[in-house]
Amino acid sequence: MAKKITINPITRLEGHGKIEIFLDDKGNVEDAYFQVVELRGFERFCLGRPVEEMPRITPNICGVCPTPHNMASTKAVDDVYSVEPTPAAKLVRQLHYNAFMVEDHYIHFFFLSAPDFVVGADADPAVRNILGLIDKVGLEIGGKVIEVRRRCRDIIRLIASKPPHPEGGLPGGVPRGITEEERVWIKETADYTVDFAQFALKLFKDVVVADKKHLDLVLNDAYKLNTYYMGLVDSDNRVNFYEGKLRVVDPMGKEYTLFDPSEYIDHIGEWVEPWTYIRLTHLKKIGWNGLNDDAGTSLYRVGPLARLNAADGMSTPLAQKEYEAMFDALGGRPSHHTLAFHWARLIEALQAAEDMQRIANDPLLTSKDIRNMNLKLKQKGVGCVEAARGTLIHHYETDERGLLTKANLIVATQHNAAPICLSVKKAAEGFVKGPEVKEGMLNMVEMAFRAYDPCLACATHALPGAMPLKVTIRDKSGAIIRTLSRS
Repeated sequence: MAKKITINPITRLEGHGKIEIFLDDKGNVEDAYFQVVELRGFERFCLGRPVEEMPRITPNICGVCPTPHNMASTKAVDDVYSVEPTPAAKLVRQLHYNAFMVEDHYIHFFFLSAPDFVVGADADPAVRNILGLIDKVGLEIGGKVIEVRRRCRDIIRLIASKPPHPEGGLPGGVPRGITEEERVWIKETADYTVDFAQFALKLFKDVVVADKKHLDLVLNDAYKLNTYYMGLVDSDNRVNFYEGKLRVVDPMGKEYTLFDPSEYIDHIGEWVEPWTYIRLTHLKKIGWNGLNDDAGTSLYRVGPLARLNAADGMSTPLAQKEYEAMFDALGGRPSHHTLAFHWARLIEALQAAEDMQRIANDPLLTSKDIRNMNLKLKQKGVGCVEAARGTLIHHYETDERGLLTKANLIVATQHNAAPICLSVKKAAEGFVKGPEVKEGMLNMVEMAFRAYDPCLACATHALPGAMPLKVTIRDKSGAIIRTLSRS
């Protein structure tokens, strides 16, 4: 009879989930499931709200990645009101967004993923964490990580009132501009951030790429998945976090489709499985072909590696050099090696830092023309940005008063959910061997999902139909007064 191994909770991610691995009598993996067991209902309880409130409500979906929800929501509201932000407002938004991309990529790399490489994938869990990492690399590096994140979060606080749940979204613009005095320290932060980004990449190459054991792990077939890839690109097919068209390339790297985010319904299909609260996605014109990465797969991936695979390059010079070096080391583009998401993440942080420099030096940044008030309600809008974890889409529809009648969110972890399930299964097949299953083996399985930097609170935002509910009311002594239930 098959034996079941449950990893619950899975660790070093945002949200709550579990992995169940089924073994046969010989201890080999028969199957594995990545299950998300939490649920949130933003697509339902936001109905009836004025649509311009959504940029303030949706950042509360997640405390780790609130800025992408704020920005995608703001862009969707722009579209609902048929308005473009002023050039100065767009610069302020992009500054805000780049600062977020930097600090969020570093919280994942240094706090969540680096312990596996620096401390060791099979090290004692008591030291395989941020404290163990600092013990290995030194307090000075730990201090730099804290400092670069603090500085970037100060930019977010300046523009949007607070980093955890920003409020900097208005249709057609931003609530405040940048002064010349503020520009000075913003430029200093941008320069500091570029220096740190280069340092972080050197650290990765010294610790991971130059170490044969670690590089072999990155290139291991257990962490390889042949899928399509999707990401926003500019007019030159370069990586863009804030705007552009969505480009999809096939497993060979050939362009499959290029479309405006407003057309996402024609290209992205959603699929429901009974064992998870995440709605899985696939390429709609191919159709749902199950959890596989064979020739007929309809699965695609988003996020750092996917964006670099889908684009023809980076939009800044230093990041472009690192892009070329990464693909040279990995055997060309596209790369299907899941652990390479970590490398791509650091290259993206460098691009965001360089773009902060560009914006900080733009004379238009301190213009007082920060709001376009030519609002014309058209009752439907789609906003799209590249969250740190991948493509994020907000779709709103309203009545004639601007009150929300429909909200649909497709978040990065939803795009990646099916590939994560498949990645977990392949890693389990590759590393979990009986009869004695060691903790280090299970961490190697967790590393498969950790590379995607999943945000489960974001991904489980709605569930069609009714959920079972039981409420027990007790008095102060603990005795049950009444029980209410809904099946």
